[in-house]
Amino acid sequence: MFKETSKELLDFLSKSPTAFHAVENYRQILNADGFKELLESEHWDIVPGGKYYVTRNNTSILAFKVGTKLDNYSFNIVTSHTDSPTFKVKENAEIEVKNKYTQLNTEGYGGMLCATWLDRPLSIAGRVLVSEGNSIVTKLLNIDRDLLMIPNVAIHMNRAANDGFKYNLQVDMLPLLSAGDDRQKDFKQILADELGVKKEDILGHDLYLYNRMAPSIWGANEEFISAGHLDDLQCGFASLKALLAGYNDESIDIMACFDNEEVGSGTKQGADSTLLRDTLTRINSALGKTEEDYHRALASSFMLSSDNAHAVHPNHPEHTDATNCTYMNEGVVVKSHAGQKYTSDGVSMAVVKALASGADVPLQYFANRSDKAGGSTLGNIAMAQASMNAVDIGLPQLAMHSSYETAGIKDTYYAISLMKALFDSHIQETSTHSLEIKR
Repeated sequence: MFKETSKELLDFLSKSPTAFHAVENYRQILNADGFKELLESEHWDIVPGGKYYVTRNNTSILAFKVGTKLDNYSFNIVTSHTDSPTFKVKENAEIEVKNKYTQLNTEGYGGMLCATWLDRPLSIAGRVLVSEGNSIVTKLLNIDRDLLMIPNVAIHMNRAANDGFKYNLQVDMLPLLSAGDDRQKDFKQILADELGVKKEDILGHDLYLYNRMAPSIWGANEEFISAGHLDDLQCGFASLKALLAGYNDESIDIMACFDNEEVGSGTKQGADSTLLRDTLTRINSALGKTEEDYHRALASSFMLSSDNAHAVHPNHPEHTDATNCTYMNEGVVVKSHAGQKYTSDGVSMAVVKALASGADVPLQYFANRSDKAGGSTLGNIAMAQASMNAVDIGLPQLAMHSSYETAGIKDTYYAISLMKALFDSHIQETSTHSLEIKR
């Protein structure tokens, strides 16, 4: 079961080089399962027992199942993000070098490990905006061939390369597109040919580099998986599988995958936007519920904020806490932080422990070393839009923010099981000091 689940994950990752492609793949899977697409610009007809999804900017998606016994309903929500650190192609993309080379002008998106992008085949994917009559049409693009490379400087010319070299994104990290005298096809023409449109009809684009190395299962006992975008499509994929399999008649189960977590979430499609609140309030209204019903529902709602976690590094175990550290293939990670960089507290951790126990899912616990600053993620950002009990979880991995990350073969299955346990449950606040979990 672990290997089969991982193979399915890796296939999803290979088809999702950007957030645009990930959301489109979510859409196709949801459509095949009978979910109905809603548009934010149109009226929403939602009925008990229905299955729906809505997207924003083609990079964020919320999908949900509606129960049929909604007198005291609540929301069960699993959040993740669709974006990963990479390089974005600038509008005026081409740079000529001595009339012999053509580079692409890019800028960094998120906090990537630069060295992992060097000396390996790369290509470009994203969306292109094309004029068709009076319409501007979005077209997905994935140039499915080895198109680019960012070459290292030889050790003979950079003797400091192995001594803590600092990369300059405008100098060291520009990808090479073409060379020689025969460089007649410009970048925009490459895009036009790939899409089968006229170059002059291309009005805009959001295009990113991606690593062409195929996902793999490896290790002495095939215990590891490696691929691009494990952070955080591994959690997003798990939430999709859990939503398809889980259901509780007294709840509304929601998979929420947001864009732009890697750059702070402060966009119209990020976790700090109104997308979550807009969706929850529109669901409540479409079901004929009152504003008071909505606030009652939030009081009993629960969120799994899921974003991958740091496994102990075999070469550098000193970077992790002495007792709250995690390992691949040993279960879902529950994250906590005294300064609330993670949204977990005693109540939410108790709930996730109860859910995991009922689903036979192993848990691990992560905290940063007290002398190291850690990152934050979706949970507390989303709480500003819709407050509820929430816990931060993730899956343990190595080389986070590399272009090729590593995780354990078992943990995706564990995540699906835990998320399904939430979707199978109805959580109800019964008093100031009590929560009831009904399965």
